[in-house]
Amino acid sequence: MSTFLDHQNWRYATKKFDSTKKISKEDLNTLKEAIRLSSSSYGLQLYKVFIIENPKLRAKIQPAAWGQSQIVDASHLVVFANQTNVTDADIDSYLKNVAETRNIPETALSGYGDLMKGGIGAKSQDEKAIWTSKQTYLALANLLNAAAELKIDVTPMEGFIAAQVNEILGFNELGLNASLIAPIGYRSEDDATQHHKKVRKSSEELFITL
Repeated sequence: MSTFLDHQNWRYATKKFDSTKKISKEDLNTLKEAIRLSSSSYGLQLYKVFIIENPKLRAKIQPAAWGQSQIVDASHLVVFANQTNVTDADIDSYLKNVAETRNIPETALSGYGDLMKGGIGAKSQDEKAIWTSKQTYLALANLLNAAAELKIDVTPMEGFIAAQVNEILGFNELGLNASLIAPIGYRSEDDATQHHKKVRKSSEELFITL
């Protein structure tokens, strides 16, 4: 656990990336697997994760992210896109995956499926979109933690105009919405922020035991 905490103290929201350093294919695959293994409500993973390498595409996204340099300077740009709607078909697809993975009949999962369909179906369209968006934050947490272990920097971002990113990446036609952006790569030696002390609330102020 002390190693984990060391990694957490090392990481910070990188302000300036070294554009000459690229993440290896092996490390990128590790980060992708960490995201894939993330927890999500019911295990449904109602989102897609886009790994954007194309420099021209990233240059188009940069103005929608208030011109932040990390968008184009980082090794890769990760965009988490939540589904804007959830249907019974999404649940049926998940149950089929469960049945095949665990070698059990789908009929054994019908009760669980009905539970999910009832709970999720009762939500409004806006509630579904908010709920699926929240799931991407869980996936981002896995990315942050895995990247810190590999000494790869991540800048989690909410500072962008989702409607513009959706338009650029064609998300509207896919029923998706850009909920989070995370440039990943290696900090520049010129980024003075890396030398700042981490500022957090004290344990006494943050935690309440009842």
